[in-house]
Amino acid sequence: MRITTLIGLVAGLASQTVNAACSAPLKIDDFSKQSSNQNSLGEWTSDDGSMSSISASAGVLSFKPKAGSYFYETFACQAASTNGYNSVSFQMKGPAGGSATLEIQTKTSCSATTYTSKYVSITGLTGNTQTINIPLSQFSGANANAVTGFVWAGFSSTTATWQMSNIAFGCGSSAGGSTSVSATKGATTTTSARSTMSTVATPTASAAPGSCSPLLIDDWISQSRLTFLYYNAMGYPTSDDASMTSITVGKPATNRVEFVPKANSYFYSQFPCVDAKKNKYTGISLRIKAPKGATLALQLDSSDSCDATNPKSTYASSTDLGWTFDGTEKLYTIPFSKFAGLNTEKLTTILFSGFTGTTSFGPMAFYCGNSGEYVVPPTSADPGASATVPAPSNPSATALVIDKFANANTNAMGNWHGGDEGMTLKYASNKLTITSPDADYAFYTQVSAGCSDFTKYKGSYLHIAYTGTTAFTVAFQQHNSQCKAEIAPYPETWDSAEASRYAKNGHIYIPINHFNIELSRVVGFALKGFHTTESVTLSVIEIVSSVPAGTTIPKKDETGNLVFACKRPNSFAFAIDDGQPDLAQEVLKIIREEDVKVTFFTVGAPLLDASTNLTNVYKEMMAAGHQLALHSFTHPKMEGLPDYASIDWEYNEDVKAMKSQFNGYTSTYFRPPFGNEGARMRSRLTKAVGNTASIVNWSVDVEDWLWAETDTPEQQKVAFQRDVDKGGNLVVLHYLYPSTVSYLREFIQIAKATGKQLMRVDQCMMDPNAPPL
Repeated sequence: MRITTLIGLVAGLASQTVNAACSAPLKIDDFSKQSSNQNSLGEWTSDDGSMSSISASAGVLSFKPKAGSYFYETFACQAASTNGYNSVSFQMKGPAGGSATLEIQTKTSCSATTYTSKYVSITGLTGNTQTINIPLSQFSGANANAVTGFVWAGFSSTTATWQMSNIAFGCGSSAGGSTSVSATKGATTTTSARSTMSTVATPTASAAPGSCSPLLIDDWISQSRLTFLYYNAMGYPTSDDASMTSITVGKPATNRVEFVPKANSYFYSQFPCVDAKKNKYTGISLRIKAPKGATLALQLDSSDSCDATNPKSTYASSTDLGWTFDGTEKLYTIPFSKFAGLNTEKLTTILFSGFTGTTSFGPMAFYCGNSGEYVVPPTSADPGASATVPAPSNPSATALVIDKFANANTNAMGNWHGGDEGMTLKYASNKLTITSPDADYAFYTQVSAGCSDFTKYKGSYLHIAYTGTTAFTVAFQQHNSQCKAEIAPYPETWDSAEASRYAKNGHIYIPINHFNIELSRVVGFALKGFHTTESVTLSVIEIVSSVPAGTTIPKKDETGNLVFACKRPNSFAFAIDDGQPDLAQEVLKIIREEDVKVTFFTVGAPLLDASTNLTNVYKEMMAAGHQLALHSFTHPKMEGLPDYASIDWEYNEDVKAMKSQFNGYTSTYFRPPFGNEGARMRSRLTKAVGNTASIVNWSVDVEDWLWAETDTPEQQKVAFQRDVDKGGNLVVLHYLYPSTVSYLREFIQIAKATGKQLMRVDQCMMDPNAPPL
């Protein structure tokens, strides 16, 4: 496993060389402005709602922490060393024998956009108020000439009430300006190794007393949960640390994962400090398919302190366990009794290594008794609308041939047709064969170079003759109100239909009135959202006035509202997707200072991981008047998922996570990860949150995904200005990258300069349930 180093230092009272540049301590916080989250330097201070309780009175901050609680002070970058400040001092009252951790955040220079963290351990608390003075030199590797914040965390007691007061940069021996009471015997330095694996706040996992049923570790239900977010079904870290050639969920079957290893590949999964003894678990079971003669090495970790990064490791081989592989899938058990020295009361991690060839796992779980298998419960996904509707003819309109694929550049109407780069298009004998490796790609065929009025075809049908797959979406696109391609957004929107619902015997018939768009200004059709790599061959796309006798037409699926722009006149909205938790406070600071309200689209799974602190961050954002909305549970390409059950799982788990973390709150606004949209994900969204669902894409893209980590991150500003100049008014950006966050203030100021009013997405959509402007 990859190892990083966390420096832990014991704070003490030590004499320091004094720089004569300062004459008195620099007060950071006397807690006189705590009610407004302002410190004595006029900057933000908060616990992000992480404490059980917190309040300030008479200059003293009192708080009762929870596991994972913290409190921080931010301020403008301080060149502390140059200005003679050589320590940080504060008064603290904690339980006798208690401890805490202090983090310093520093940059390479005050102009840098990122900071690094170094830590000291505060020990030897007596139960009385003590003045603690920590020399900045004790934060090994920190830059005392570019200090931006302090964070107190790691409180040893969650039952005691702690107190802090008089936080200041110390000037020479004056430190905090009060008599110092030693909190430790002296300054000593210790170093502890920590794995990249991290634990979340839940300390143990247990079943009801006296009962025992299998405890699921992972059911391999989601590719993005496993290889994008790195969570197992317990919500705990799991990964191969990029040691495999590939990891594929759903292969060779549902609820399976396939590993294609390299030399020295490994794979691990963590647990919430499982007490197997109390809960009567005797081992872990899973189905495995491995080549004949293959072997595996297993490692089980336990930790007396429930710290997965400080484990006691025990080992066994597949031979030790009596396993043999023959190329077929079988159930295998991992009895804890085979691992000498394992603390079965505090299990933290399982790790597999020594792979010899392509190997697949089935559901992995703790079992009871001598053996056991976790059986994934069957899904009961709604199969979708099955009712049919009448198919009357449309005598007011004649047939219109749109495309017969005679050449690669234009369709039968003389308008452009073509596909996205990455899609394979083969024209031959007046037919087109489309093969798409990704649900993002589309083939387009236009009915006009500008706007076309299809009102007369409202009672007609789109007919597509095909052979091959029907695992794709058919979209009918609507132009913007000015009918200009250089105006954003273009297209303005579209509605989508699932091809397979309308397909039979090589023909697809979709009523034009099943596309809920403005028919007076249409652009053309798109075949998109392919969720298979199988090909489809097309011979004609046309509008017909009637369908053959005996043809059945399914009822239209609800598809919600696909939006790329605000509907309220003269409005502009920032819609911000998830990012790095350690950048969230800077985002909040900027939007607070710029006095704007925004919308945050959040992924569900990280909300359940207390170590991310995202729930507390978003609670603070909501309390400040910002909107919170849905962004899937694990961030997959929604239309690329294999079936309804997979799509439903994403929505249902996302809604469940949001409700559990925000007192029953949910939203009808959804931003599709990667902007990936199609008929299935739209219809299933309406089933999850209601027919008023909004699928929120964008007309202003800062292109952080393209530029943020390059040598020219300023191109993000160019992209933002370009789209604003086109009339775009609905933004997508992520607080994933420091450079993006550093430009956020400029983005907001550019938007303000348009004269438009900045607001939340629900407000800019004129949602009657949105708060008033």
